[in-house]
Amino acid sequence: MFFEAPAEVVAPLPKVVPPHARGYTAPVSRLVLRYPGRAIHCVVDMRLGALAVLGSSVRRATGATRVVVVADPRADALYGDAARRSLRRAGIDAERILVPRGERSKRPAQLVRLWNAFAGLELERGDAIVALGGGVVGDLAGFAAATWMRGVPWVGVPTTVVAQVDSGIGGKTAIDLAAGKNLAGAFHHPAAVLVDPELLRSLRPREFRAGLAEVAKVGFATDASLFRALERNAPRIAAREPGVLLDTIRGAIRAKARVVTRDEREREGGVRAALNFGHTLGHALETAVGYRGLRHGEAIAIGMRVAARLSERVAGLEARDRARLDALLDAWELPGRIPALEASALERAMRHDKKRRGRIRWVLTPRLGHASLPRLVSARIVRAALLEAGATA
Repeated sequence: MFFEAPAEVVAPLPKVVPPHARGYTAPVSRLVLRYPGRAIHCVVDMRLGALAVLGSSVRRATGATRVVVVADPRADALYGDAARRSLRRAGIDAERILVPRGERSKRPAQLVRLWNAFAGLELERGDAIVALGGGVVGDLAGFAAATWMRGVPWVGVPTTVVAQVDSGIGGKTAIDLAAGKNLAGAFHHPAAVLVDPELLRSLRPREFRAGLAEVAKVGFATDASLFRALERNAPRIAAREPGVLLDTIRGAIRAKARVVTRDEREREGGVRAALNFGHTLGHALETAVGYRGLRHGEAIAIGMRVAARLSERVAGLEARDRARLDALLDAWELPGRIPALEASALERAMRHDKKRRGRIRWVLTPRLGHASLPRLVSARIVRAALLEAGATA
C-alpha cells in the first residue's frame, strides 16, 4: 500500500523555494510506500528544492552519520557540492565515489570497483549510500548497497525523468551482462527517495524528452486519468513549467506506487508486469545497438508504439487510443521508427531478455490504462509489426 503521509507520521521538511521557481510555491508532497507482510517502507519526498534537505532526510530515514555519495561526474559537478553541504549541516560525514556516465558503466567491473572502494573506506552496516544521478547510478549504487555486507541502507536522489518517475521507485536494482540488460540484480528498497523537479532543468532537451516516454508508459499502461492529463499538458510539460512538471511527476509516481506496492517482487502473473509495456522490444533495441546512439526512453517509445499496434491487432485496443499514444509521443518528439536493424536480430535479443525464458512475451493492453499480463503473440504478427516499424527483413 502507499499513502500520503500526514505531518504526524513524518516530520515536515523546511520550506525551500528555488529562486527561479518564485511565483510557484508547492507544498511538500510525500508518499510512504509499504509492502504487505514486510516491515520495510520507503518515504518519497516530492517538491521543488528537495535537494536542500537531503541531510535531514538521510538522518530521518537511515539514522546514519556517515554516507558514501555515488554519483556520475555530471551530476556531481551540478549537484554534488549542494548535496554534501546539506549532509554536513545534518551532522553527516560524506565521502564521494564517481562512476562513469551511461548504461555501459552498469557492468560487473564497476560493481566490483564500488565494493573495493567501500572496503577502503571501511563502510559499515550503520552507514548509508546516497545515489546521486540518473537510473544507471541508482541501479548500480542500489545493487552495491544490496550486496555490501549483506545489505546497507541507501537513499536515492534521482536527477533524470526516468529515474524520478520509474527506476528510482520500487526497489529494483541491477547491472547488465553481455547476455542482456538487468540480468543480475536484487530487490533492495531505498529508505528514502528525494524527487526534486528542479534537478531536471539541467537535462539536455533530448535527454529530457526521452525520459517523458516512461511517464507516457505509466499513464497508457496503468492510469487513464494520468494519460489524459499528459495529453492536456503536453506542451507545458515539454517546456518544463515548474508547477506542471511537479504535478506530472507526482502523478506518475503515485500511479507506479499503486502498482508496485501490490506486487513488490514482480511475481509471475503479478500486476507489476504492466509496467513492462513497451519494454519487450525496447530492451531488445538497447541490446542490439550496444547501448549506443539510442536513449533508454527512445527505445521504450519505439517499443510502446509497436506494443500498441500489437494490442490493436490481437488484444482489442481501439485504433483511436493507439493513435492517441502516437500523438503524445510525437508531441514530445520521440522516435517512431526502428533504426536500421534486422528483425531477426531483434527477435534474438527479445528471446534473451530476463523475463522471456526463451519465449517472447508481450505486455499488451485491451484498453487505455489496463495493460494485461505478458502473453505470447504469433511470430508472424510480431515480425509484420517489426517490419512495419522499420526493421529490415
